[in-house]
Amino acid sequence: MSSNDAEIPAFSKGNSFAPFRQASVQYKKPFIIGVAGGTASGKTTVCHKIVEKLGQNQMESRRRQVVVISLDSFYREIDGGVVPRNYNFDHPNAIDEELLLQTIRDIRAERVVKIPVYDYQHNCRKQNEFNVIHPADVYLIEGILIFYFPQIRDLFDMKLFVDTDPDTRLSRRVLRDTQEWKRDLEMVLHQYTKYVKPAFEEFCLPTKKYADVIVPRGADNGVAIDLIAKHIKELLNK
Repeated sequence: MSSNDAEIPAFSKGNSFAPFRQASVQYKKPFIIGVAGGTASGKTTVCHKIVEKLGQNQMESRRRQVVVISLDSFYREIDGGVVPRNYNFDHPNAIDEELLLQTIRDIRAERVVKIPVYDYQHNCRKQNEFNVIHPADVYLIEGILIFYFPQIRDLFDMKLFVDTDPDTRLSRRVLRDTQEWKRDLEMVLHQYTKYVKPAFEEFCLPTKKYADVIVPRGADNGVAIDLIAKHIKELLNK
């Protein structure tokens, strides 16, 4: 354990273990966990670290008991396929709420689901390309607005909020967008100040109050990730 982990609690809610105890009592298959947080807060990394600790990352998809799904796969199709310059991907209207809701309902009913594959470079779904998700025991569904829609929020058995400071999130986003997605730095900063930051404060941050567990420092919080993975392992053993 690092000195930082020793100084800062894994969770920032009053009774850190209460959500785990409650979830254990109410466990039903499948168990669906929502993971929210600002852009580049480490949501995806937290989810994949949990999967790795559970030894699920080496298994073929059909046999996995724990599955990660990203909200990014549910961006709406844009008419004509041309993204307007002022299009706000961080606004709730950019999310295909109906498709996401139906997908989670199908997951709850233990059906096979097809998840669209999103092309970040061209800002569109890849035609006729899907990730096929077979029924699993635990699902981690992550995204900035995953708690925004009431009907969807109510379907989660547990809700996590990954809380990372704004400067860290901005630096990560700049590196990701410029290096991985080959976007212009000026455009990335413009988009962040005009759309991303205001949308976070208006639509994402207020949903923090719905979280059962808040994870400070995101993927750097090894204590939190270990405890969450341990809880999921207990669910799987049942």
